[in-house]
Amino acid sequence: MFNAERYPFVSSDATSGEASFRPHLPLTLIYQQKSVETSGLLDTGASVNVLPYPVGIELGYEWERQTTALSLTGNLAQYEARVVLVQAIVGQFDPVKLVFAWTQATNLPIILGQVNFFMEFDVCFYRSQLLFDIKPKSYQS
Repeated sequence: MFNAERYPFVSSDATSGEASFRPHLPLTLIYQQKSVETSGLLDTGASVNVLPYPVGIELGYEWERQTTALSLTGNLAQYEARVVLVQAIVGQFDPVKLVFAWTQATNLPIILGQVNFFMEFDVCFYRSQLLFDIKPKSYQS
């Protein structure tokens, strides 16, 4: 991919070997005057981006002030979620606005899904090499 940045897959459990490697993308999330340096799991099977409750609190969101509710599915269906808009910086690329389902769940990674992470970025996975490339949609090859 032309103008892409390359990242390694990251091991989530050293005892599991190569099977534990996941595509975690380092990024900075910004809301108002607060920022959090973190990583998000690239999940092509996730419909939406998901923000864990503690990260939303760290960014300065107040649960009661977020009035747009969203229903999650699968393992997260039992948790309430609210829609929040976050500015994200990925690598050396220009900041983008990402929409997240901010959930009350606490024991999960940030999930980057189809709406709207994969609408903003093109990603190419090289799983056998434990690498992935990423570039904003506006870049032309």
